[in-house]
Amino acid sequence: MPPAAPPASLPLIDVIIPAHNEALSIGRVLAEIPRNWVRDIIVVANACTDHTAEAAAEAGATVLREDRPGYGWACLRGMAHCYARPATQQPAIIVFLDGDYSDYPEELPALVQPLLTQEADFVIGSRALGQREPGSMLPQQIFGNWLATSLLRRLYGVHFTDLGPFRAIRADALQRLQMADKTYGWTVEMQLKAAQHKLRCTEVPVRYRRRIGFSKVSGTVKGTLGAGYKILWTIFRYL
Repeated sequence: MPPAAPPASLPLIDVIIPAHNEALSIGRVLAEIPRNWVRDIIVVANACTDHTAEAAAEAGATVLREDRPGYGWACLRGMAHCYARPATQQPAIIVFLDGDYSDYPEELPALVQPLLTQEADFVIGSRALGQREPGSMLPQQIFGNWLATSLLRRLYGVHFTDLGPFRAIRADALQRLQMADKTYGWTVEMQLKAAQHKLRCTEVPVRYRRRIGFSKVSGTVKGTLGAGYKILWTIFRYL
């Protein structure tokens, strides 16, 4: 089913895609983003050693390079690009999306809908509430999401079911959060700071499938332990 037509008064929406060695998947991700809903798609080639940047440029994205490895570094680079625009060209909404084709980019209209209706300031695409392809999330990811969201609820009083990468936020609200994490703690930092700043937070169900290629985080013991430690450290750091 094709995505819904955008409203006549659609605000400026920019998409940021942090991508580390996603040459095999980035073209498919870009092809499925509903272009009539977004002003710019920014792919941040993060410490890539393959042809991610070239594939993204060929598919029509704005390509930035961030040689410092880390999910947070890539997101911060994309944000800096957005906020460097003249005042009249600042985005109203920023969407974050992974470059490995595990998310469903065509669900972007549903993701931003609570922002368009001014029901929320920050929206998480929840894989826990949506449909997951078997094997798309490993047991350690499911447990890690449960633990992190449980701690967020107990310590920060905010209810999330997921730390999903597919998310949308009002650009002015994102700027106020003063995001700082450079690596694995980025997603949970955004969520706990949203609670601290009393942003109106909500979730929408999203589908999730097996990624293309090899996961640099959940696919290795070192990556899994490193991400888990950083997420928990971030949660307690901001108390």
